[in-house]
Amino acid sequence: MEIKISNQALKWFKEDIGLKKGDKLRFYTQVYGNSPIQKGYSLAFTQEEPLKIAASTDLDGILFFVEDGDVWYFDGHDLHVDYNAKEDELKYEYVKP
Repeated sequence: MEIKISNQALKWFKEDIGLKKGDKLRFYTQVYGNSPIQKGYSLAFTQEEPLKIAASTDLDGILFFVEDGDVWYFDGHDLHVDYNAKEDELKYEYVKP
């Protein structure tokens, strides 16, 4: 599994969330909402220290990661994170490698 963060999404994380070099951001499964790959579940994020990383990417010294216990949610897909300026929100895309 790969995590890809667009330049626009990285800028959003830095400006709106205040992430900076040395910070860590976890993408995790939450038990409500829907996604294109899992009904009844959606993706969220939080700043925390990793315990058992399954996938990660480091951009400008910021670690974006998914824990081992959340890999089931992605069902074999990679995670691409982009930013939609028109709607002022992140866009998650699940891509089969």
